[in-house]
Order: sequence, then C-alpha cells, then structure tokens
Amino acid sequence: MEEMITFPKDFWWGSAWSAEQAEGRGNTGKAETVWEHWFKEEPNRFYNRIDSSVTTDHINHYKEDIQLMKETGHNSFRLSISWARMFPDGGTGKVNPKAVEFYRNLLTEMNKNGIKPFVNLYHFDMPFALQEKGGWESREVVDAYVNYATTCFKELGDLVYHWFTFNEPLGPILGSYLEGFHYPALVDFKRGAQAAFYTILAHALAIQSFKELQLNSKIGVILNLSPTYPRSQQPADIKAAEIVDALYTRSFLDPMVKGTFPEKLVEILKEYDQMPIYEAADLTVIEQNTAQILGLNYYEPRRVKARLTAINPEGPFLPEWFYENYDMPGKRMNIYRGWEIYEKGIYDLCIDIRDNYGNIEAFISENGMGVADEERFMNDKGQVIDDYRIDYIKDHLAYVHKAISEGCNIKGYHLWTFIDCWSWINAYKNRYGLVSLNLENQKRTIKKSGEFYKEMSRNNGFVYDTHRLV
Repeated sequence: MEEMITFPKDFWWGSAWSAEQAEGRGNTGKAETVWEHWFKEEPNRFYNRIDSSVTTDHINHYKEDIQLMKETGHNSFRLSISWARMFPDGGTGKVNPKAVEFYRNLLTEMNKNGIKPFVNLYHFDMPFALQEKGGWESREVVDAYVNYATTCFKELGDLVYHWFTFNEPLGPILGSYLEGFHYPALVDFKRGAQAAFYTILAHALAIQSFKELQLNSKIGVILNLSPTYPRSQQPADIKAAEIVDALYTRSFLDPMVKGTFPEKLVEILKEYDQMPIYEAADLTVIEQNTAQILGLNYYEPRRVKARLTAINPEGPFLPEWFYENYDMPGKRMNIYRGWEIYEKGIYDLCIDIRDNYGNIEAFISENGMGVADEERFMNDKGQVIDDYRIDYIKDHLAYVHKAISEGCNIKGYHLWTFIDCWSWINAYKNRYGLVSLNLENQKRTIKKSGEFYKEMSRNNGFVYDTHRLV
C-alpha cells in the first residue's frame, strides 16, 4: 500500500561535490594538485584522457548553478574548498585573496538564495608540492593543513553552516597505499597506516583550532561507511567480518567520533609490525577533539568470507590476508559502477551510529547512482528521463525514514551529485547528477530526477509503497 513518507521539519535536502571535480582551474591562481600532476605523468590512467582542468567549470558558472540548486529543491549543499587554490604557492605561505574573494562570493550567493553551505576542507586534492614533502605521512603537511583550515575558518566562517575536516579519509589510504587508484599508487601498508594516523591527528587539530575561534557553526567529518556482512554465521566467516570491520569502518570512525582507536585494529597492527609512529600527546589531542556532526556516505555493503587459500608470506602485507570478498548469489547490481545495490544497508549503518556512537547528529552526506551513456534516456527535448535514479533515491530514503522513526538522529540527505561532475580517473564515464552536463558547451539541463527532487523537498517527503521495506 502506498503512503506518504514525511521527514522531520527542517530536513536538509541537497547534494554534494568537490572542488577538484567541479570548479575547473579558473583564473584565481591555483597550485598543481596530485591529480593534475598524475595526469601529466600518466594520462592513460584517466578515462578518455579527460583531466580536471575544466570539469563543470563551476568557478565561472556558480551564480547559474545556485539557481539550478533552487530549481532542484536544495536547501543545503556540500562543497569543498581547494587547498591548492587558497594557497597557490604550494599549500603554505600567504592566503590567495582571489580565492578568498571567490569563495566568499559563492557562499554569500548560496546564503542569499536560502541554501545552507556545508563546507568540506579536504576531498582528495593534495597540493602536489605538499605530496612531495610526504603528503599525509609528513608532520609538516599536518601543520600546513591546520594552518589552511584555520585560515578558512577565519576568512569564511561567518558564511558557513557546517564544516567538515575530511571527506572519505579512508579513500586516499586505500588508493595511495594499497589499491593503486590514487597518486602515487604505492603498495605499502605501514606507510598507509602512518598517513592514516596523521590524517586523524590533522582532523583533531583542526577541530581544536575551530573550537578556539568560537564560531556559530559545527564541525565534523564525512566518512564512507559500508556495513560488513559475513557470508554465514560460521565462526571463520564471522571472524573475517570482524577484522574487515575494524580495518575499513572503525579505523576512522572510532578515533574521529569517539577519540579512541579500536582494540582489534591496534592488535592487528602490533602483531604484524604495522604500527605508525606517534607521540603520546597526539593521543590526547585526538581524544579531546572529536566530530560534532557526522556525514555518512553510503553506496554499497561489504560482504566477506573466510579465506580459502593461503597467503604468500613473501608478498606485501594487505587487508586481504584476513578475508576474501563474498560474491553473494542473487544480489542486485549497478552494472555501470560494479557496486551492489542494497538499500537496507543504509538503515543498518544508521542503527550502528545510534547504538555505538552516542547517536551523534548525523546526515546522509553521499548516496547516489552512476549510470553510463545516459544520452540513451534523453527525450526529444534533451532531458534525461532517469526513473532508475528516482527509484534508487526513494528506496534508500525509505530506509533512512525507518531509521529516523526508530530514534536515529539523521538530519538530512545529500545526493551525489548535483550536476554531472568529473570523477577521479573515470572522468565522465558514469553520470550521477540531478542535472546533466553537455561537455562541449557546458549547457546544464535538469533531469527528471531533478524535478522529482524539487517536489520531494517541497513536500518534505514522497509517496512510497512501504511493503517494500524488510
């Protein structure tokens, strides 16, 4: 039976993207990022050899884009600040006044149009000069980040609704040190553990600085979290799932929200000689400066089973020493991205945060569906008729509503993404937006999902067959 699902008053309806994926270089002055450098080195690694120099050219279209936000029902939007734009001499030195002017104009325009700015400080876009100094393995880079964060708080703090230290900090660790999808594509778990620790320390130090400034906003972090499901209740499968959960989920969630590190993770790092270097005072800083708000990025579950084959002891230490991925029969897939579609996972994630993290104020900060060749679904007016995206949004939000009805402190939903934007390595292969982008002329056209999103925001909900919920 269909019924109206209504969300709490003042629910945050919006979407998200990042500076490197949407702004384009512009003319404000900007240091080279790791992505721009990598493209020069290995353009063959990037889909159709498309780089991030233009992307959605938001820097030149922001006023038009903000009107499109209004036309698609946004009352909030999450962007990121470009560290390389704010400090074009390589990530340190003096702040760039042209960058400050751009971001103040952008944030002022958002506020003027009733769109709350959610601002993230770091979304994978390390200035290359700082990567050359060791990136997140370097304490000097941690200090540079805190200076950058503090500068943003001072220059832009009067215009920002909520701040976030990092988006998906696990991503660069996996990509840069384990799986080869971020520059410099190493395979070295111990160096990755060091980079992870310093990322967590940078998060805490930025929060410490934020609190000293006493701004009228909150600060938190955005984490990509996937509930981990064992193949079976067989003890070896359960053990594999517990280890995977510690490595991929609790590794950032616990220290950034609770201020402590999960015991199981520490045990593994010590047993296999993978512990990072740190000072005792660092642990105090991490303990005392935790997130005030939590963004939850959810796309797919993680399904695992016990290993069936032996590990090569001469090979590099990797998380896969402890598990194998479980390819569950019958699962629904987004075939374009290779991700399982499992809506109930978003509910399980919310319940986990409610029960194990003090029911911290949280929101769904990313969720979305990338589809290739969306031109197939254009009507004769050039509009993408993406009913599949509308169904995806409704199915996930129905479970978010269920979680809220059971006491989860979820305040909003941000879709990935607003306008089709450039994706790391995959460029524009898959499209995620509520608004389509013509790469040849930068024309924006609202998709059917964008019209749906406006109606959903206006009604603060939608009609749904609740029998589809488990």
